[in-house]
Amino acid sequence: MEEIRNFVQLRGTAAGAPQLSHENHGQQFYRFPLSVRRLSGQADILYVIATAGQLQDLLPLEGRRLAAEGQLRSFNNKSGQGSRLVISVFARSLAPAGEAEDLNSIELRGVLCKPPVLRRTPLGRCISDMMLAVNRRYGRADYLPCIAWGQVAMITGRMEVGDTLALEGRVQSRVYTKATEDGPQERTAYEVSVMHLLDETEG
Repeated sequence: MEEIRNFVQLRGTAAGAPQLSHENHGQQFYRFPLSVRRLSGQADILYVIATAGQLQDLLPLEGRRLAAEGQLRSFNNKSGQGSRLVISVFARSLAPAGEAEDLNSIELRGVLCKPPVLRRTPLGRCISDMMLAVNRRYGRADYLPCIAWGQVAMITGRMEVGDTLALEGRVQSRVYTKATEDGPQERTAYEVSVMHLLDETEG
């Protein structure tokens, strides 16, 4: 059986109250925003999903420093409102973070499910956009957008559909403007910014 690698570690500040996300097998899951600062001082606003049991000793949540560990998950939003692919961190553990510095780290291993798109910025820097299928247990998979820069972009841009990609990076949020029938709308995209490729990557 192929190893499943999908591990996220976050430390940051809860930026809102938890809202009911969904219910599964009688258990309620809640979703809340976590603000994680980059070294630049800019913050990524990432959504974390946790159980009512994980949250009960941490309420009220907003403004509380938290450490979360879990997996990055994707959900196909069929409501027609907002982004079609919803990306969240599914918390395996959630605890107070104290005064520890913000942290944003992810390890993934998956298979490219679309041809990578290699492009250049106006200043000539290489960027590679990828879609990685990362297996879960029980035959399911998460489809996670990834972006790489520079030399890593050159390497991944030459890869093909079906190639294995193993990486370390960070989860980031990016605000963009989408043209709609009702005029321009501001939306947020979530993607994995690839920092390093791991040795097991093929190609």
